[in-house]
Amino acid sequence: MNLDRSAFVADPALIQELEKRAAHVACSEECILFRQGDNPEGLYILKSGGVTLTMSSPLGHELVSLEAAPDSLLGLPGLVGDQPYTLTAIAHAGSQLSFLPRDRFTDLMQTEPLLAFKVLQVLAAEVRAARGALREEFDAPAHRGRLTPSPRA
Repeated sequence: MNLDRSAFVADPALIQELEKRAAHVACSEECILFRQGDNPEGLYILKSGGVTLTMSSPLGHELVSLEAAPDSLLGLPGLVGDQPYTLTAIAHAGSQLSFLPRDRFTDLMQTEPLLAFKVLQVLAAEVRAARGALREEFDAPAHRGRLTPSPRA
């Protein structure tokens, strides 16, 4: 599945406000930021370098793999929804990130409604990108005709 990597990219004003409250994270070697299924502890902001995002099926088959673009917000759906992360994020050696813990993120969203709206825009972009990738996947010739509506009783 080909997911548009720009879906995770946030507005520069949002990035600036988040980074004011975030801690710098430098990855001198490859490091796992979070794993699919982990409870969300915070939000990562990719400043430079690379992060690979993957999703696996319950049987361990890789379903999605993409490289995050700079200024991407990583872990946002899990953090906002208070649900386990749906992706695994692995930062490449030399990557520069920021980490904003859950409590600081929550405080910011409660006190700055305009920033909360900008966060919703990023989430909406992620949803649109996921739906677009699904549409492309199932419009591919190999999948045509494999999904049919179930008969109604």
